[in-house]
Amino acid sequence: MPSPLELDQQVCFALYRASRTITAAYRPHLDRLGITYPQYLVLLALWERDARGVQDLCDSLDLDTGTLSPLLKRLEAAGYVERRRQQTDERRVVVHLTEAGDALRTEATDIPGCVTRDSRFDVDELVALRETLHRLTAALQEAPGALSKKGRTS
Repeated sequence: MPSPLELDQQVCFALYRASRTITAAYRPHLDRLGITYPQYLVLLALWERDARGVQDLCDSLDLDTGTLSPLLKRLEAAGYVERRRQQTDERRVVVHLTEAGDALRTEATDIPGCVTRDSRFDVDELVALRETLHRLTAALQEAPGALSKKGRTS
């Protein structure tokens, strides 16, 4: 019987390796667009719904502002997004896609299909995997003593 402390028995290690491998599978497609994987995730969130507050993006992407701000700065320098202070509340910054950022969506449309094809999994398998991962994440976030999205124990 395998030891519970063997590396290959760890769900965390399997997820870690899968995450790194998936990110690497996206890299050649994103290199073609001149963006990184984290920038792609920000753009996906904005393509889903434009004109989002920074905190809304942080919540959607499960990032803190210290991580998101440099991503937004680079996307803004590339001409894909624009950050504007909200007129009714100068403290709030809203992120908008530019025309170039919106146009990039068309170029990125084939990326998920390419990665799916490369995985040799069918769509139903990937949907089931995604749903299982969502359930695992939710269960661990609700566990006693778990870290909340804000990084504090519950």
